[in-house]
Amino acid sequence: MNEAKRTVVLGLVFLLCLVLAYVENRSFFNYLGNVFSNPPLAILIVFIHNVLAVSLILLGMTFYVGVVLTFMPKREIEYVVLQHPRVFAFVFTAMIILISILRASMLVHGQVVVNTLVLVILLSTPNAIIEGYGIFQTIEKTLKRKMTLKDLAVIYSIFFVAAIIEVGYVQLLPLIS
Repeated sequence: MNEAKRTVVLGLVFLLCLVLAYVENRSFFNYLGNVFSNPPLAILIVFIHNVLAVSLILLGMTFYVGVVLTFMPKREIEYVVLQHPRVFAFVFTAMIILISILRASMLVHGQVVVNTLVLVILLSTPNAIIEGYGIFQTIEKTLKRKMTLKDLAVIYSIFFVAAIIEVGYVQLLPLIS
């Protein structure tokens, strides 16, 4: 299969995965309260949710690289993200972490409440750093076209540790308050 066909197929798979991720995300947040009543199940569900999210990022970045290398003209502006993967990975990771923190804040009251936002940020920081590192590594290695199975295993392991910490925090919250 030539690069153009591969990129188009990858784009269609990415689009299908986006739809499936939407369905998974909706069901994940609908049953979130029930899931956290069983910590081992919660760790598994949060881990799977995070792996699906980071895999979607990996697929999307791979598609992006394919589009740029296959369909874009060979000018400098089209290659700026591929030439500076660390900067893009940092900005993209920061954006994802910020959105995640705002979403976590919304889970508590149904909307972002500034008074509780500081507490959510403080409680989320250790987990956000771990997940952010995993997201950063995924994006950077994909944009550099240096992702290996070993790298992917390490990234998924990072998200497993993050799932354990996240469930642990949720289990400790009622004890603290």
